[in-house]
Amino acid sequence: MTADTLINLLFLAIAVVVFFRLRAALGKRTGNERPPHDPYASGPFERRKQGEDNSADTLDNDDNVIPLPGHEPTRDAQIETAPRPAYAPEGSALANGLAQIELADSNFTPEGFLDGAGKAHEMIVNAFSAADRDTLRQLLDDDVYRDFEAAIEDREVEGRKLEQSYVGLSSADITEAELDNGRARVTVRFASEIISALRAANGDIVEGSPEAVRQVVDVWTFERDTKARDPNWKVVATGGN
Repeated sequence: MTADTLINLLFLAIAVVVFFRLRAALGKRTGNERPPHDPYASGPFERRKQGEDNSADTLDNDDNVIPLPGHEPTRDAQIETAPRPAYAPEGSALANGLAQIELADSNFTPEGFLDGAGKAHEMIVNAFSAADRDTLRQLLDDDVYRDFEAAIEDREVEGRKLEQSYVGLSSADITEAELDNGRARVTVRFASEIISALRAANGDIVEGSPEAVRQVVDVWTFERDTKARDPNWKVVATGGN
């Protein structure tokens, strides 16, 4: 055997060793990897914040702490030890409902949900005043959307215009929560400050004031299928105080 042959065999052996080490380190593709672009990775009730890694290995918590093998807390333990907000005392129907939803959806937290619900409330109020049907259709259940659209059509037929400014959200509190056959429903009481004036076709004000700030209380119920990939919630019921 020549020296050249020995050298070629040596390089081949090294290449094989490197290949198997890389394979062991990187692992095999399972077929469950997320696509480069996830169409459900954005929206007012997004499962993860935009810009975060959506791979299956991404931790659900926000603190970048990687638990040691064998020390990962179970989902039950996380829920059991997590402090419940003051509006959901331990053992109450509300606390139990929230815990059930958290078990069904590992990315759900009351605080995160309320943040998204507040943004959705402002978007819906503004879209209603602007007759933005596309936005309303994305955020409202079909039945609720039809009610909103009917009110918009009445304004348009009468030639009236709603001038509205969303000043801010004073408070948002979860009042009810339940999980029914995989469908999560959460009811929120919103107290917001709004400037609103309805003008007739001739420009006269028929309701409200373009200068006065008034407090409006809305009680809305949001729903989503926890078994679906779509993380967005929709409003399925609306009411007042």
